[in-house]
Amino acid sequence: MGDPRAVGAQIRMRLPSLTPLEGKVAADILARKDITEAMPLREVAEGSGVSDAMVVKVAKKLGFAGFREFRQGLVDYYSSDTAALHSEISAEDTAGEIVQKVFRTAMQALEETFAILDLEAFERAADLLHRAKQRDFYGLGGSAQIARDVSHKFLRIGIRSSVFDDAHMMMMSAALLGEGDVAIAFSHSGNTSAVIDAVELARKNGARTIAVTNYPDSPLAKLVDVVLCSTAQNSPLLGENATARIAQLNLLDALFVATAQRDRKTADLNLGRTMRAVQSKRKL
Repeated sequence: MGDPRAVGAQIRMRLPSLTPLEGKVAADILARKDITEAMPLREVAEGSGVSDAMVVKVAKKLGFAGFREFRQGLVDYYSSDTAALHSEISAEDTAGEIVQKVFRTAMQALEETFAILDLEAFERAADLLHRAKQRDFYGLGGSAQIARDVSHKFLRIGIRSSVFDDAHMMMMSAALLGEGDVAIAFSHSGNTSAVIDAVELARKNGARTIAVTNYPDSPLAKLVDVVLCSTAQNSPLLGENATARIAQLNLLDALFVATAQRDRKTADLNLGRTMRAVQSKRKL
């Protein structure tokens, strides 16, 4: 957590792995923008109605060495420009205020996703996609739309992939994958059973697996070879999923470029061919 922008994201990403009480304590403390470097442990504990020991326990489960590091991390985070980007939308907001808040929340998701990105995992994902014989993408709902977007980009440079957004089709796809193939699973929560079942079967058959999710400790993340995480702050009206998709789209755009760079000459050649084909169709 050396980057102050990553502190809030790292805490939110670990909330699902905590018990209900631990999660409440973590959320309470994260919401306290009045924390200072001098604020004592007792005051923070009393604010959440728990013991000092519980706060220390939560801090350690969130990845900090103890309360002092937890406190300093929050102080640094709330001093950053990134933390100030998000504002809740209210019923009294004007059109201009709504636009500003929605855009700024999206900007925060991008900043925080960039801050937490594991570049080694990103490089491994690009290598796997470049070398794969077959690339199958799994996702439901909004996650399937992200899969379709990146699949479209890959096709433009001659990298073929298939998108499956139905539980039965995912299982049929996974049954046919094997060594040299790659399955990419898109799931915001990392708990989508249809996606997890398909990834489990693909992995059993020898395929390599990649997950794009918001939660690194989710069942899906623990199952795959490579995890790419996005993050977004929850909002009562916008929701967490909608904002996270913006970060995921940008993350996958970067992955597309990194994969294309593995063989830029071929990518450029195929891009020219596909663009000419589209242009000729428009003239008809």
